[in-house]
Amino acid sequence: MVGHLDVRTGGKGLHEITDRVAGVVRSAGLTEGLCTVMIQHTSASLTIQENADPSARHDLQAWMERNVPENDPAFTHIHEGPDDMPSHIRAALTSTTLSIPIVNGRLALGTWQGIYLWEHRARGTQRRCVVHVGG
Repeated sequence: MVGHLDVRTGGKGLHEITDRVAGVVRSAGLTEGLCTVMIQHTSASLTIQENADPSARHDLQAWMERNVPENDPAFTHIHEGPDDMPSHIRAALTSTTLSIPIVNGRLALGTWQGIYLWEHRARGTQRRCVVHVGG
């Protein structure tokens, strides 16, 4: 089964999509299998991270801002603004595809794990993820 998730982001940061992905898995009706999630963009990414304490997401975002700063004079790919090239680098450093086992009809995530779309652009935009569920 293949589903699509359209996610409207409000700008930079980690946007949780766990419940939406889990809904696709439930719809597939599989007891065991694999769920693959892929984002169809080059300036955003996917990650599995802590979903209990928001300070973990804040610290991840702050680390990324420090290590891949905007306005680097060495960047030439800047046609869409100062966050253009940094967003591509950030996506390359993280993941654009996740694979999560399905056990007993549910995503086999740990107690404190959530699935996040990590928006790397300053402005909010519409993102699309493909969710494939197979047995």
